[in-house]
Order: sequence, then C-alpha cells, then structure tokens
Amino acid sequence: MPYWRLSGFYLFYFAALGALLPYWSLYLKGEGFGAQAIGELMAILMATKIIAPNLWGWLADRSGRRMAVVRLGSLAALVTFTGVFLGSGYGWLALVMALFSFFWNAVLPQFEATTLSYLGREVHRYATVRLWGSIGFILTVAGVGLVLDRFGTGILPWVLLAVFGGIWLSSLSVPEHNGSPHPHEHVPLRRVLARPEVMIFLAACFLMQASHGPYYTFYTLYLEDHGYSRGLIGQLWALGVVAEISLFLLVPRFLPRFGAPRVLVASLALAALRWAIIGTQPEHLGIMLFAQLLHAASFGSFHAAAMHLVHRFFVGRHQGRGQALYSSLSFGAGGAVGSLASGYLWESAGGGNTYLVAAAVAAVAAAAVGVGLRGTAGEP
Repeated sequence: MPYWRLSGFYLFYFAALGALLPYWSLYLKGEGFGAQAIGELMAILMATKIIAPNLWGWLADRSGRRMAVVRLGSLAALVTFTGVFLGSGYGWLALVMALFSFFWNAVLPQFEATTLSYLGREVHRYATVRLWGSIGFILTVAGVGLVLDRFGTGILPWVLLAVFGGIWLSSLSVPEHNGSPHPHEHVPLRRVLARPEVMIFLAACFLMQASHGPYYTFYTLYLEDHGYSRGLIGQLWALGVVAEISLFLLVPRFLPRFGAPRVLVASLALAALRWAIIGTQPEHLGIMLFAQLLHAASFGSFHAAAMHLVHRFFVGRHQGRGQALYSSLSFGAGGAVGSLASGYLWESAGGGNTYLVAAAVAAVAAAAVGVGLRGTAGEP
C-alpha cells in the first residue's frame, strides 16, 4: 500500500477544506453579502455533491480507472476556481462555485474507494491513512485565521488556489488499484438500496450533515459576533480536528469491539449535545473548548463507522457508487439543506436557536439508527 502517497492526497484535499469551510463565509461577508445570500452560496458547495459524485462514480465504476477520474476532477477544479478573480457579483460567484465544486466534489469518493481497495480486508486501518487529511485541515484552519487577521479576507482565494494545485499534483503520484472481483458484485444496486438497514443508514448520514449546516456556514461569524478574534476562532476549529485525529488513532481498537451501528448512535447523540452547547453557551470559552472536543464524535467516529458500513453494504463494482451515494446524500444533500436552512433560520430565529434545531435533528437521527440498525452488518 502506498501509504504516504495516499496520505499526501488527503493532506492537501482537507487543507483546502480547512481554508474553505471556516473562512469562505468571511470572504463572502467581506464582499458585501448578507446571511441569507451567504447561506445560499455555501449551499451550492454542498449541492454539487448531490450530482457530481454519482456521475463520476458511475464513470469510474464503468471504466475501472478511479485515479484517472480523480486527476481529471482535481485539474478541472483548479482551473475553474480561477474564475473567482474575474468577478464578485452574486450570480458570477454562484456560477464559479458551482463549477469548481462540481469537479472538486467528484474526486474524494473515488479516492476513498481507491484507498479502501488498497486496504483490502484491513479496512479498520482506514483511519490511520485518513488522519493526514485532518492534519492538513489543522494546518490551514489555524494558519489561515492568523493570515486573515493580518492581510484581510482578500488573500483567501490565493491561498485556496495554491492548495488546489497541491491536490492535483498529489493525485499524479497515486497509481491505479483495481481490487479483485467480489463474489456478490452481480447484485443489482437497486436491491442493495432497497434493504431497510441501508436506507436508515443513508438517512442518518443525511441528517447528521444537515445538523452541521450552522457549524460549517456560520460558526466563524457566530464567534466573531460574540467577541472572538479570528486567530482564536482558527484555533478553535483546529482543536476540533486535533480531537478528530486522536479519535482516528483509536478507531482500529474500538470499532471492531463495539461495531459500527453502536458507534454511529453514540456519535449522533454527542453531536446533538455539541450543537446544544454551542447554541446556549457561546460566551464561555471553557465550555466552547469542550464542545470542539466533541468534533471527535460528530465527525471523527461517525465518518470512520460510516466508511466501515459503506464498505460492507456496497461491494465489488458497487464500491465507487456506494462512496458516491454516501457523499452525495450526506455531505451533498444533507450539507446543502443544512446550509440553506441555517441561512434562513439565522435571520429569523437567531444563531442560538438555529443550533438548537441542529441538535434536535441529530437526536432524531440517533434514535432512528438505534432502532433501525440493531443487529445489522457491522455489529460484533
């Protein structure tokens, strides 16, 4: 397994995410957009995940050349992102964000399928490769906050352009890997999707990411409104990912012991607690520090368990489309609905109440998984 080449791609991909998610809303605010427009524009980044991963996943499964899809998507994202330097109107930025995210969002599911193919039966080791993405996120989320404090938000597109270049260059170093045929790969995809446990699992993934809408769209602005500096905000974002890395290091030990469904329930319940804390205790730094540590659950353990179940549910030639469905329904549809809804709620109900709605969404998902996935694949 080319561990460092796989890890290098994750490093750059999530470094881009660390610059984009926490700070793009600040950039848009600096361009004169209000909360509703920011929510709509951020929703575009998520909405393209609904279509792009499925289209490119179908192409990768048909061609068997996943890394070719990753390289093409990475280069196209780099080229189309340069459009942000050509205009700053709402319509133009919406078009540019739709174009570059259509390609950018296509690459990760296929790279995840490539990584899992290299891992083979040792899928529980996935987290030890993926943690380098978390390190990349930390480096940018902490560093960019300090850079923006000094140079302003206008420098952010240049930072992102450099990181997108790193994504493309790192993709060139990873060779293709086509796993051996799976004995069940002839099962039609519609039969896999018709299984109740698969439907419940995908619905829970949608709800979890929908609950993240206020966090990914407005967390930075929310903390600024409560007197936090951009440097400190960046450190809070980084703290959450440090907790995520620590969790990834432990996943190979506790995931086989407790089973993926139980880990999903615990992750969703702790996510609900996290959003409730952020919504009610923003003035207390110590409590907010604890809330950021819960990122280990709301993203880290949830994602690790979800990847385990995707690998169990979608086998053989369905792996690429399984990864695409997971990405499109959770980070795509869930993220888009969460971002869009949080934009409207933010203006009508306020930030605190928006986070409380997010907590309720995560709690509903925890209950659904607890009942619907009991005794399914992934349990010890």
